[in-house]
Amino acid sequence: MVLRKAGTAAAATGVVLAGFVGLVTFGTYAASGTPQHQGSRAALSAGTVPAAYQGLIQEWGSLCPEISPPMLAAQLYQESGFDPSARSPAKAYGMAQFLESTWATYGVDANKDGKKDIWDPADAIASAATYDCALAREVSKVPGDGQANLLAAYNAGPYAVIKYGGVPPYAETQGYVRNISTLARSFTAPTAAVEVSQQAAGAIYFAQHVLGTPYLWGGEGLPSQGGRFDCSGLTQAAYASVGITLPRVANDQWYAGPHPSRDQLRPGDLVFWATDLNDPRSIHHVGIYVGGGYMIDAPHTGAVIRYDKIDTKEYIGATRVTSDGANALPVRGADGSITGSGGPGAGGQAPAGTPAASPPARAAAAGGPGQTPAKT
Repeated sequence: MVLRKAGTAAAATGVVLAGFVGLVTFGTYAASGTPQHQGSRAALSAGTVPAAYQGLIQEWGSLCPEISPPMLAAQLYQESGFDPSARSPAKAYGMAQFLESTWATYGVDANKDGKKDIWDPADAIASAATYDCALAREVSKVPGDGQANLLAAYNAGPYAVIKYGGVPPYAETQGYVRNISTLARSFTAPTAAVEVSQQAAGAIYFAQHVLGTPYLWGGEGLPSQGGRFDCSGLTQAAYASVGITLPRVANDQWYAGPHPSRDQLRPGDLVFWATDLNDPRSIHHVGIYVGGGYMIDAPHTGAVIRYDKIDTKEYIGATRVTSDGANALPVRGADGSITGSGGPGAGGQAPAGTPAASPPARAAAAGGPGQTPAKT
């Protein structure tokens, strides 16, 4: 839940592993009302935001210097997974998860239809940015990084930030600042060289050693499942073997790092497919790229884990997995609802002004695309 308290708020079979190790270890790639203030114009990475909301997030993400479109996208994703109908048990509503009391103060009629509608994506996105910038103004005299202070105020309340002269010493608030700042990198169009993860070789090694294993919908490789996997269960287990905890479903794994373009793929990158290439919420399949236009994947019921070509219909893109990126992702319950933020040790959100409080229940639509193990 947004802590808005009123007033304070797989290469063909003959490919040799040693070749992959060399590529993974040494390679690098060059990745690829109206707002009155112009903040960061950082471009959103392709395919990370549903097309219907991309323009709004790019526009309102520049409302003040302390926010950016990728940061705003990261907040909205963490709060609701871009679901405009999300609601939480704490009575926070809409894509931006506002409490009604806070909406009364910060709600914006962005589409000029005469109504400030908490369920309307245009109004919710604009209001989230408006609230962020209001918090930024409240802590503007606090020294340090303006965006970090804003995020801390969003989580713990501006008075805590003022009191401590910066991000307060609450584990959950520090975790929230770290998670949103890290997650924003997945939403940012890459512009600089990024090192290839050395852990990718180990993930490929794991996947190669389960080639030929029959597919199982919902499979996570457990003994009770005969060591079988579905697509996202395989990728999750492969990266767990090298110490990286990925979310369970494919469309959450999509945000576990930056997004290289097709010509910048390296072995170990996760590659994804979606029914709607303009909406990452429709991602339904994932595999592990191994080079030469091939991946290792668990394709569908009746098949086995195998090498497949990636240049097929519905390919939406790739993710270069990082430990920080994986740890910054929301934690979801079995029904798809958001139950916390960040991976092991990352820290969740605390109610505004409350040090180290337990994170409240979050809202997300259960059973939506990617919220259950992929059936492909």
